Amino acid sequence: MKKLFLVGALALFGAMNAQTAKSSNGATAKGKWVIETNAGSPLHYLGGSTAFSLTSVDGETLWNVGAEGGYFVADNFAVKAGLGYGDFGGDDLVTYRLGAQYYFNGNIPLGVDFTGFSTDGESVNYVGVEGGYAWFVAPNVAITPKLRYNITTDDNKAPSSFQGLIGFSLFF
Repeated sequence: MKKLFLVGALALFGAMNAQTAKSSNGATAKGKWVIETNAGSPLHYLGGSTAFSLTSVDGETLWNVGAEGGYFVADNFAVKAGLGYGDFGGDDLVTYRLGAQYYFNGNIPLGVDFTGFSTDGESVNYVGVEGGYAWFVAPNVAITPKLRYNITTDDNKAPSSFQGLIGFSLFF
C-alpha cells in the first residue's frame, strides 16, 4: 500500500510539474490576452456572475450567459473585465465584473474584483475573491476549476455567497 501511495504521489508531482512547464510557454506573459467563460452555480444572481448557468426553481427557469476578457500588464498579472446577461424569474439581469488576477507559477490564478448585477434600476455589488488551478490542455487553452467568495457591500440587498466554477480560457 505504501508503494502504491508513493507511486501515485510521484505521478501527481510529475503531472503538476508538466503542467507548470506547459503553462510557462508564455500564455500568461506580459502583452498577452485572455478570454474566459465559466460554467457555474445556478444562483448566478448571487454575486453577479458572468458564468453560464441554467436551472429551474419552482417552475421558473433561471439562466445567465457571460464572458470575461483580460490583458496581461505584467508577466502572470492580468487586468480583467466581464459582462453577463440573464433572466431571473422574468427580471432581466445585467452582470458585470472588473478586477485583476495573478497566476502563481503560471497556472494558479488568484483574483480579486468588484462585481455585481443590475435589474430594474437596482444594483447589488460585491467584492469577489477567487482561486483555482489552470490545467493547460494545450499551450493556449486552459480548464480552470475554482472557488469564489462574493462579499456583499450591502447586507440589506443580498447576502455574501460562495460559488464553484469551471473556467475555460483562451490565451493569445
